[in-house]
Amino acid sequence: MQKLVIEGGKRLRGEVVLQGSKNSSLPIMAGAILTGGECVLENCPILTDIYSASRILNNLGCRCSFSGNTAVIDSSGANCCEIPEKLMREMRSSIMFMGAMLGRMGECTVSIPGGCELGSRPIDMHLSAMKKMGADIREENGRIICKMTSGKPRGAKISLPFPSVGATENIILCAVLAEGETVINNSAREPEIEDLCRFLQKCGAEIKGAGESRIVIRGREKLHGCEYRIMPDRIACATYLSMAVSAGGEIILKNCCIPETEPFLSVLEQTGCSLYAKNDNIYLRSSLRPKAVRDRIRTMPHPGFPTDAQAVLMAVLACADGTSVFEENIFDCRYRHADELVKMGADIQVMGKIAVVKGVERLHGANVEATDLRGGASLVCGALSAEGTTVIEGLNHIDRGYEKIERAVGLLGGNIKRV
Repeated sequence: MQKLVIEGGKRLRGEVVLQGSKNSSLPIMAGAILTGGECVLENCPILTDIYSASRILNNLGCRCSFSGNTAVIDSSGANCCEIPEKLMREMRSSIMFMGAMLGRMGECTVSIPGGCELGSRPIDMHLSAMKKMGADIREENGRIICKMTSGKPRGAKISLPFPSVGATENIILCAVLAEGETVINNSAREPEIEDLCRFLQKCGAEIKGAGESRIVIRGREKLHGCEYRIMPDRIACATYLSMAVSAGGEIILKNCCIPETEPFLSVLEQTGCSLYAKNDNIYLRSSLRPKAVRDRIRTMPHPGFPTDAQAVLMAVLACADGTSVFEENIFDCRYRHADELVKMGADIQVMGKIAVVKGVERLHGANVEATDLRGGASLVCGALSAEGTTVIEGLNHIDRGYEKIERAVGLLGGNIKRV
């Protein structure tokens, strides 16, 4: 089993080109099914989740290949409507294929998806929306069997009880080839949803309101393939900036999506670092001990503070001057990294959805384990500032969302190796 070995206490200095967005790539890859042609996706990150999505596409009869950071997906031969349970359980985003298969084929058989154990992430909203669009859904031996009663989806007005990213994306994927008009009220507004809509629009879809709380989709008879460039990964951006604040130093991140990252940047600036953004680049300098963030850090749907950046910021504030308070409002069990940071000397008290972080003088090296993707990134962040050697296990989680994290950290001057 591979591990990361990190020697902490070294200031970071250097530059790195940001990877493409994992959270955009996965639904866009699912959306390629709808085109019935060839899609060329540039700036696609090389991640285990991306390979899992590729295996699903190939299982459905598509042809998916990679060259560098370009994925080529030919969905003309898609002829299968079932995803085996083993493939579904490789990642949470596998549920995205439900909407795409119902849109293209009018039926699908899936199971409950896997991925990080972040507590309850029910798919009730997904199923309810598919039913409103004409799907007959039944569960049989752990499988979810869906079939459009009229052969293809029909437009519907859908009001989400919560602005779920996954449910919004699934509805969009199902609606672009539906009969009539679909309206999504209280839709999620994440930048990755806008990216999915831009891709589908380039394939011929008619979508209005992406990035707003009301999205209107008028179904088209057919779509076509296209070439598309995936947006930069705003969570990877938040991660590497957090590392530089935690360890201290000066770094430049290139290929950033600055406006989309602003909800995180505005909080990170409160730690006392210097941030300068121009064009698609972010320059950060951190020379002093971080300051605690005075206001409670509440994770919220976009444009609020992103839940995926909560863990890496907690690693920064573990050694800040003062006390910071987090409130996790998106997922249960999103503080599992806190116990591992405590092993490194952090003072963190978790009470339900609240975490109180009292900054300590410094962290120390320890043997720790990543239990989920973003929690694993927080351990790397903490290890870079810690005194001594940290060994991180559970790299399968980190590899789901960070392209060769040891290479990126090495380019920034971190003492890190995979063994």
